Amino acid sequence: MTKQSFIKGAMILLAAGIINRLLGFAPRIALPRIIGAEGVGIYQLSYPFLIVLLTFITGGIPLAVAKWIAEAESQGDKRRVQSIFRTAMGLAIVLAVVLTMGMLLFAPFIIRHLMPDTRVYYTFLMMSPMLLIVGVSSVYRGYFQGKQNMIPSAVSQTVETVVRIIGSMAFAWLLLPRGLEWASAGAMLGVVAGEVAALLVLYWKYVSAKKSGERQTENTAGANGEKSASRAYSPSFVLRRLLRLSIPVTGSKLVGSVSYLLESIFTAKSLAIAGIATGLATAQYGALQGMIIPLVLLPTALTYSLAVSLVPSLSEAAARGDHALIHKRLHQSMRIALVSGAPFVVVMAIFAAPLCEIIYDHGEYASMLRLLAPVAIFIYLQAPLQAALQALDKPGAALLNTFIGAVVKLVLIIQLASKPELGINGALIAISVNIVLVTLLHAYSVMRYIGFRMAFPDFIKVGASMLIMAAASRWLMGAMPLSAEWLALLAASFAGVVLYLLLMVLLGLIDRHDLTRIPWLGTLFKS
Repeated sequence: MTKQSFIKGAMILLAAGIINRLLGFAPRIALPRIIGAEGVGIYQLSYPFLIVLLTFITGGIPLAVAKWIAEAESQGDKRRVQSIFRTAMGLAIVLAVVLTMGMLLFAPFIIRHLMPDTRVYYTFLMMSPMLLIVGVSSVYRGYFQGKQNMIPSAVSQTVETVVRIIGSMAFAWLLLPRGLEWASAGAMLGVVAGEVAALLVLYWKYVSAKKSGERQTENTAGANGEKSASRAYSPSFVLRRLLRLSIPVTGSKLVGSVSYLLESIFTAKSLAIAGIATGLATAQYGALQGMIIPLVLLPTALTYSLAVSLVPSLSEAAARGDHALIHKRLHQSMRIALVSGAPFVVVMAIFAAPLCEIIYDHGEYASMLRLLAPVAIFIYLQAPLQAALQALDKPGAALLNTFIGAVVKLVLIIQLASKPELGINGALIAISVNIVLVTLLHAYSVMRYIGFRMAFPDFIKVGASMLIMAAASRWLMGAMPLSAEWLALLAASFAGVVLYLLLMVLLGLIDRHDLTRIPWLGTLFKS
């Protein structure tokens, strides 16, 4: 089995993440045109409940598998690797079956009393197979990550994305004549098809790797021999340690997933209190979660890779007590997140209307994007800060900050979204406050633990460059003699980004040394 270095593995996942994020926008663009914002809302309403259930299976088990298998691999203990894998797979399957049965059994109650729109019923049923499929896939991914082989995960993610795109659009179109609820269920069926395809890829990679490694892994039980086998390989011992490793991570992720579920419920209920009809409320929620937020999160493919790379780097520096290196790495990550995220904020803020019209054919939701865009920069800064807390062995601080932000967000949704004069904008304000608050709390925690402070002049330079880019891009958009709006938008955005990058170079926030670090293209800037 091919084993990559950390940097190479991270770059493989980054490349796959960027490709999948871009490909994933195809159904985001096409679905609103096929089933409308209301259909997207029905489709989106079922997701938060699914994510909560999936968190119980995938929240901590894959990470525990990866961590423990990596440890066993370093000791050459192939027998323990298989014991971990089999026990984890059994645990995931049992959890998935139990949760699926409970989900189907209580589906009528959940739809009637928790879901704000009863038309979500068919979509809810259609997604039930995903608990088992994703649960099994997550164990395979943890297995390969533990062996430091990122290719199977990257390939499976890409295959899943392609199949999901084709399946979601095809099934939604085929079932549309039966009504929006069936079209939304068809879109969910396409997601299930994508997960099945990903699982088949992972299984094929697992079987292939196992066959190629059988000749050299027989009876390599490690140095402890038979004495260790009596305990280290017993299913009960492996199960206990898996639970001990995975439960804290699962608990932390549950805060976010439960918050997301309550957000969807409270938003819809509050809009109903504000006097907004169910169909319109569903459409507004669908536009928010299915169109606006995915657009805002597009640059997080980069910030996620920064977070992944930052954890081992800071962990290693902390183990050596090298505080200077910790500050250096964190400052680099924050600067990259700030500099790379800023132009996206400008484009989304000043071109919200043409973006929503061109991409989604729903220009009426531009006000949502315009309201959320300014706080997007806090989303991009949040990832490296949270990664730093995890790397510095302070996950409790990150969990507390996330919990505080979730409580504030839910309270504000109830208070603001229920006001007729605010409606869905009240939910947007609550989400924006949550984003800013959690980021500031993370920054305070990092500052308190290691004394880190972001260079304030960097914010001034980036802010000034954003204003200049915004003015130039807006002027170019109106001055260009192009008949097609999308061409004018593309040209104005591209020219604005080029101007912004030149300003970054002139102000010293980007230098040649930074450019040489760009994979593949970096060699062009080396002397």
